[in-house]
Amino acid sequence: MSAILLTLGRRASGLPRTAVCKFNMLQRSVHNLQQDKAFVNGQWIEARQGAKFEVTNPVNEKVIGVVPDMDVSDANEAIDAAYNAFYDKQWHNSTAKERAALLKKWFHLMEQNRTEIAQIMTAESGKPIPESLGEVTYGNSFVEWFAEEARRIYGEIVPAPASNRQVMLTRQPVGVAGLITPWNFPHAMITRKAAAAIAAGCTVVIKPAEDTPLTALALVKLAEEAGFPKGVFNVVTSSRKNAASIGELLCKSDKVAAISFTGSTEVGKLLYKQCAHGIKRIGLELGGNAPFIVFDSADLDKAVIGAMNSKFRNCGQTCVSANRFLVQEGIHDKFISLLTERVKALKIGDGSQDGVQIGPLINHAQVDKVSNFVDDAKQKGAQVISGGRQLSNQGALFYEPTIVTHMRDDMKLYNEEVFGPVISVIKFKTEEEALKIANSTQRGLAGYFYSTDLNQVFRVSRLLETGMIGVNEGLISCTEAAFGGIKESGIGREGSKYGIDEYVYIKYLCYGNLD
Repeated sequence: MSAILLTLGRRASGLPRTAVCKFNMLQRSVHNLQQDKAFVNGQWIEARQGAKFEVTNPVNEKVIGVVPDMDVSDANEAIDAAYNAFYDKQWHNSTAKERAALLKKWFHLMEQNRTEIAQIMTAESGKPIPESLGEVTYGNSFVEWFAEEARRIYGEIVPAPASNRQVMLTRQPVGVAGLITPWNFPHAMITRKAAAAIAAGCTVVIKPAEDTPLTALALVKLAEEAGFPKGVFNVVTSSRKNAASIGELLCKSDKVAAISFTGSTEVGKLLYKQCAHGIKRIGLELGGNAPFIVFDSADLDKAVIGAMNSKFRNCGQTCVSANRFLVQEGIHDKFISLLTERVKALKIGDGSQDGVQIGPLINHAQVDKVSNFVDDAKQKGAQVISGGRQLSNQGALFYEPTIVTHMRDDMKLYNEEVFGPVISVIKFKTEEEALKIANSTQRGLAGYFYSTDLNQVFRVSRLLETGMIGVNEGLISCTEAAFGGIKESGIGREGSKYGIDEYVYIKYLCYGNLD
């Protein structure tokens, strides 16, 4: 996310105490946005079989909502609604100006209800309130951006090879887009995909993560209020039990023209295979294994701030979180000392409370994964210099911010994405060694490095094998930038002017025999 999330290690997210207190005083009822039904064809509906599942708060695992547990028959109904809206109800013939106006209305409604959205998000994801408010700002910005981009989906006139021909290229919406979104950014990952698809003239079927469906339903409630026609927006909720079958249906249905997925590389590969059934358009934003390189010439104070921002947002549960910290030997000990001081000062607890900077992990599977990675490293000789344990006094899903040193290449922390609040430090000698380690993975989403050597800045920027790079910066996401990775970290780009490309195709028109 962008600089809207201020430096961790200070107060909650840099918000002044008066602002946080003001937020706490605004604990208005969220029942007007918190929904208990799915949204299909402009109607709030239950699952056909009547099944439901519970949504819990990861802070204390208490139930905060119950939503429909839909299956493939329900998802088929949503696909039909989106397909009919696109073709029979002529959404594909809507003008860019009309689509832009609707997106602007949606944006303004989300801005007006940012407090309620943030409360819902914190309750179901566990992230601190300042981070939820930051995500609302970030997510809303995509809707505003693509409302503006809708009117800039230009075609081209191409010089023809013959004097009696006219060559024209136009961009047209692909059709129904299936959007499968993750739990770690339940607002921004929906708006980044849906706003682009709708701006292009597509209709959408959204399958939010089972851990965080309430934010998705709040957003579609506001989309309904904005006046989108029936069938343009559809949200299908399901438990983990039905998620795979619904995903497969979205990939294989002849009525779905495009898939956009944010999540693990393993699931992304499966969806990629399933989309081959219909040679379907697909966009994938998958897992990372981000290196964070600190060279001897780095400004250490700035590097520490960048490390805290990059690592500990959402308790380390972001795809662009720094995963492997490569620190040059000349400044290694000093960097570790400064970093440890900041990590130990982090306030852990219920994200709805003032000043909390680190909330819980999302579920037991994440806790088990993080614990397993740290235990594996310790058994193989790593040293835990801070943290390294669950915080049962806080709750079952809390894990202490951790720093691990003396890493070896046979450790899970060295090779795999931990997706938790764990900093693993690898000491290196030369730039060549750092690049070799950084690039020794099939993941290539984000990377970070700190250096004040201008030659090195340009050299490393060119050689680092990731789709996005933060140079002396730990927060790189913004609406205007093209977000995406290389290697096994994904296909396509989201946000920026390129985000529209995932939802349009180029039609070539050749007018011949002109007088």
